[in-house]
Amino acid sequence: MPTDQHWTTTPITAALLRGALDLEHTGRGVRPHRLPSWARAQYPDPQLLMAESQPAGVRLALRTAATTIELDVLPTRYGFAGMPPRPEGVFDLVLDGRLAAQAVAPTATTVTIDAATGEADHRPGAVGTARFAGLPEGEKDVELWLPHNETVELVALRTDEPVRPAPDSGRPVWLHHGSSISHGSNADHPTGTWTALAAARAGVELVNLGFSGSALLDPFTARTMRDTPADLLSVKIGINVVGGDVMRRRAFGPAVHGFLDTLREGHPTTPLLVVSPLHTPIHEDTPGPGAFDLEALATGRIAFRATGDPADSATGRLTLAVVREELAHIVAQRAADDPHLGYLDGQALYGPEDYAELPLPDELHPDGAAHRRIADRFVAHAFAAGGTLAVGAR
Repeated sequence: MPTDQHWTTTPITAALLRGALDLEHTGRGVRPHRLPSWARAQYPDPQLLMAESQPAGVRLALRTAATTIELDVLPTRYGFAGMPPRPEGVFDLVLDGRLAAQAVAPTATTVTIDAATGEADHRPGAVGTARFAGLPEGEKDVELWLPHNETVELVALRTDEPVRPAPDSGRPVWLHHGSSISHGSNADHPTGTWTALAAARAGVELVNLGFSGSALLDPFTARTMRDTPADLLSVKIGINVVGGDVMRRRAFGPAVHGFLDTLREGHPTTPLLVVSPLHTPIHEDTPGPGAFDLEALATGRIAFRATGDPADSATGRLTLAVVREELAHIVAQRAADDPHLGYLDGQALYGPEDYAELPLPDELHPDGAAHRRIADRFVAHAFAAGGTLAVGAR
């Protein structure tokens, strides 16, 4: 370990971060956000604020000769009362494009949510250190991917050699919006989410606006995407709209059109892919709202179920089958005047056969193996030659 006089402390600024759209200055350090402050102010919903502050896809991008890197952090970890603790968030160190090391912060603030009442118990934690030692000597590009499932306050960055922002990679920027699956729920680590895997395999720079429980066609999200520079765009729509039972068929179609209209104000000819929901049996033909499965909770397992009546789809309540039908129709209609717009049925990424082989552990979110499969298929459908997001598709 280097002696104290050999440490270099580098201020953590926006210049060192990729994938964050805002940087909040706290009393101790900075907190990355994936929605700008003006958007957060428009609807300060606790679920949305938790999701957007969890830095899925956010990473420190450094050029350095350091062999030891220490990052002082204070994560916030979320769990449910009476349930086993959720996996701790992981920091991934990517060296010259390859996952080289991982670390977990030793301490954290904890928030324990009572699933029955929604009340939360907050227990403050202390700042701890995620440490990476034994890195190869010489100049190299290092990315430190932050946990996708924990809010993280970044307090200090120390190294045994100076660091500077990594140079622009020159790779196309892929801006993606989706639900908890895009956010990375149930993935093993931050570079193991399907979005991060797909970005690495396709050779693009990811900006992940996947918000757990909060892909609801919000106008402020559309305006955020409109104003964010990007070379490639995708939106994965449907599961949260159905699971939250937030709108009917009459409202859904115009809301999708409005969201896409807003994107096109800022990105008129950027390749744009609309993705419908993955296969999710509980909501295929049964409307929401979704809810915790109380029988599963009684056994110490988190699972979800649909509480709607399938017969209500005839009167306009949404199911995943209805959402796919609507999205396919909307994209086909718009594509007549928008040659850069494409559609992908989410069941091509994860369908009934995949559910039989790799079932959703909680009936809603894929596990690590399924994230890897979804990434492989997304690359094949979207980024490969002929795909809507293929480099050079413009």
